[in-house]
Amino acid sequence: MGTARTPTPVKLIASLLTGDPGLLPQVRAALAHAFGPTDLESEILPFDHTDYYAAEFGPALRRQIVAFERLIAPEELPAVKCQTNELEQSFAQEGRRRVNIDPGYVSLAKLVLATTKDHAHRLYLGQGIYGEVTLAYQHGRFRPWPWSYADYASDRYCALFMEIRTRYKAQIKG
Repeated sequence: MGTARTPTPVKLIASLLTGDPGLLPQVRAALAHAFGPTDLESEILPFDHTDYYAAEFGPALRRQIVAFERLIAPEELPAVKCQTNELEQSFAQEGRRRVNIDPGYVSLAKLVLATTKDHAHRLYLGQGIYGEVTLAYQHGRFRPWPWSYADYASDRYCALFMEIRTRYKAQIKG
C-alpha cells in the first residue's frame, strides 16, 4: 500500500493566444497581478498548426508562453483556470474574446494544461475544469502523446518547455 503525500509544488505557465499581439503586454500585466511576476516570456510565436480559433479571433494568430516565478500546489490549477477565464472576459469587447489564456503547469515529469472541455484522455479536477497531460518528460526530453496539440508537439515548443523545466528544477533544488 502506498502512502499519500503532499505533492511537490509545480511551475505555473500560461499560453496566451490572440490576433492582436499589441494586447499581450496588458494581458501579461494582469496575469502578473493575479499570479506574481513571470520569470520567462517566450518570443511571440505564430499559431499556424490549426485554424480552430480563426473564426473567433481572426487570421494570423500569435501565441506567447509565460512561466511564473512563484510555484503553486498542483491542486490550485482549477482555480487558476477559473481566474484566467475571468481575465479573458475582462479583455473581451462586444461579447467577443480578444485573448485565450490557457494555464497549466510544468513538473519534472510532465506539462499539464487546464481546459473546460472533457475528453477520453482528460481527468476532471473540479470547478468544471479538466486536466490534460500534454507532454511527458522521458529520456531527457519532453515528448508528445497522440492527443498533443501539433504546436505543443513541435520541437520548438518542447525545447521551450525544457527551458521552463530547467528553471523549475533549479527552483525546487534551491
